[in-house]
Amino acid sequence: MKTKTRIYSALVAGLLAVTANVSVMTVAHAQGYMAPTGQRINEVRVLGTERIEPSTVLTYMDVRVGDSMTEETLDNALKSLFGTGLFADVTLRQKGNVLEVTVLENPVISQIAFEGNDKISDDELLAEIQMRPRQVLTRNKVQADVNRLYQVYQRNGRFSVNIEPKVIKLDQNRVNLVFEVTEGDVTVIEGVRFVGNQAYDDDKLRSEISTKEDRWYRFLATDDRYDPDRVKYDEEMLRKFYLSQGYADFRVVSSTAELSKERDGFYLTFMIEEGQRYHVGDVKIRSTLRNFDATVLAPELTFKEGEWYNASEIEASIDTLTKKLEENQFTFVNVKPETTRRRDQLLVDITFNITESTPVYVERIDVSGNVRTLDKVIRREFALSEGDPFNKTKLAKSEQNIRDLGYFETVSVQNKQGSAPDKTVVNVDVAEKSTGELSIGAGFSTADGPLADFRIRERNFLGKGQDVTLAATVAGERTEFDFSFTEPYFLDRDFSAGVDLFHITRDLQDESSYDSRRTGGALRFGYPLSEHWRQSLRYRIEQNEITDVQSDASRFIRDQEGERVTSAVSQRITYDDRDSVLFPTNGMNAWFDTEWAGLGGDASYLSAQVGASWFYPIADRWILNVLGETGVISGLSEDVEINERYFLGGATLRGFERAGIGPRDPATDDSLGGNYFYRGTVEMSFPIGFPEEMGILGHGFTDIGSLWDLDETDPTILDESSIRGAAGLGVSWRSPMGPVRADVSVPYAKEDYDREEVFRFSFGTRF
Repeated sequence: MKTKTRIYSALVAGLLAVTANVSVMTVAHAQGYMAPTGQRINEVRVLGTERIEPSTVLTYMDVRVGDSMTEETLDNALKSLFGTGLFADVTLRQKGNVLEVTVLENPVISQIAFEGNDKISDDELLAEIQMRPRQVLTRNKVQADVNRLYQVYQRNGRFSVNIEPKVIKLDQNRVNLVFEVTEGDVTVIEGVRFVGNQAYDDDKLRSEISTKEDRWYRFLATDDRYDPDRVKYDEEMLRKFYLSQGYADFRVVSSTAELSKERDGFYLTFMIEEGQRYHVGDVKIRSTLRNFDATVLAPELTFKEGEWYNASEIEASIDTLTKKLEENQFTFVNVKPETTRRRDQLLVDITFNITESTPVYVERIDVSGNVRTLDKVIRREFALSEGDPFNKTKLAKSEQNIRDLGYFETVSVQNKQGSAPDKTVVNVDVAEKSTGELSIGAGFSTADGPLADFRIRERNFLGKGQDVTLAATVAGERTEFDFSFTEPYFLDRDFSAGVDLFHITRDLQDESSYDSRRTGGALRFGYPLSEHWRQSLRYRIEQNEITDVQSDASRFIRDQEGERVTSAVSQRITYDDRDSVLFPTNGMNAWFDTEWAGLGGDASYLSAQVGASWFYPIADRWILNVLGETGVISGLSEDVEINERYFLGGATLRGFERAGIGPRDPATDDSLGGNYFYRGTVEMSFPIGFPEEMGILGHGFTDIGSLWDLDETDPTILDESSIRGAAGLGVSWRSPMGPVRADVSVPYAKEDYDREEVFRFSFGTRF
């Protein structure tokens, strides 16, 4: 309700002040009545009721005919009536042997409305408060809901908010309740300071916490708003950072947030004590397991004596020791670290105590909170099954697997005592979130020119965990339409199956004087070989066409104009232990692909590619990436056509245009592609002075590679297998609107007929 007919400016707290608990003596004296005489009650009269039956009032009073009319009796009756929350005022009068009870009922809420709220909707605010229409209005409930609304706005960074509850009186003792809200501006973090830090400056410590100072580039972020819960989390982040750097005595003394006089910003101060920095002293493994030599576990430790003390490495060692013990059939064990500080020598001695634990088995797994997602979608992510020995490592892995699905806002996996001492029940509580995505994008790249794309995707189709995607991309030199469907657990096994349909057109006039059109589909299957290894199989059938060949194009291209059907079977084996798929900083991704075409269709060839990309952190935000890849394609009963060959350049070999190297017709300058290639990259990513949260990095790189060989032999074709190389610098930005990257590179090894590209820029976004 956004329009009020009659609004009384008094707060509900003031309007209902008469609901304060008062004793019978106070009421009696205020009204001028005599104190109770102790006479027996012959009759109880109830006056003033409107909605509530008099018999209900008598029930709440717990006073009966025949009771003595004492001060204690009447005082208890009065407190009981006020305790119901149904009455704004209660008066007890003694008239001889008659007790007269006069009540004023609290009003009933007809409607609840909010005014002045733009940033948070009515539905969101209503979901946060306890009062509802047709409930009795009381001062305590109003105050509790006002406090809750303040918390909601403060959680969203608006500490200058003002909330005023008002009522509209209606007939029949009904009211409309209106919360008038003045939201105010977002209260941001103006500054984050540290007191007591000697080893690390403020900038370094700011990069280790989640709370950030207000900056212009954080206009889409919320981590520059004050949140008490986030501050508590930051205290833990600081503690973990210092403990990982050897400061075993570190502690956060206090954290304070001061609101500016203008109430538009907070100044956050952490007072810390770093203490001394420790090295690792003696490291021992002590075991009480029978018939087991604990010395075999020493290689599993992730640190050594003499290194800086690191609490994170102790936790990592516990995990590796537990896994090794499981491999040796010791399922029920406890691994507990014991640390002893030698402060005079600044050493920490660490002893891992390994003891047997009581065997416990999983009695059952209960899943709750999933309204849309089927139970089996969650259960199949468990590394534990009902009846298995309980294992904390597997339980943590199961929780992470469920989180990685991306279907849930929150995931909580807890275990509790089962029906017997040797049984435990695992409770999984989830809160679902939207898994549908609708995105419209725009961007520009030197490869495809200006581009726009549309994508609609459902990652949890019908609650079965299926992935359905429909996408379209229109660019200056490329148009693409795609549909894909993936069932991650085909036949209820860890075996993915999917289908793809596509239609792609490309303008290759600049590179090779023709356009291409590909229309087709594919069936694919995949399954894990181990934790990091995965195998996938694919069958593809497509119709590809070379069209719009220029009249002055190379004869090697003109001869191939027309339609062609490719029917191919391929396989891919991958190894991936990177810490992130999108922005890796550590680990390796390797692949081996093979494809055979000739199962029907016009094409007949065999191809293979093998490569690996390795990431290694040299220092904080200094990441080394080394990549290598090579491939070969060979015709079986006919020559390899141009649309099946490899091309190199652009994103795959910086310093050269797309299809900028390899066999070329000197008469037309058309790129013809090649049957063999290799390429390599060495790149160092490093900070260039901007805050880490801006996501701006510098890059120094060198790319090498070569592309050569055609089935047709012609002495006029320029075809050299010599190495090409280029070196350059680049800068990338993880902008709020998408990734942006610019590279400048100069070839240092090339052929005269290669096409160079000094500057390369790409930008893409979805909104």
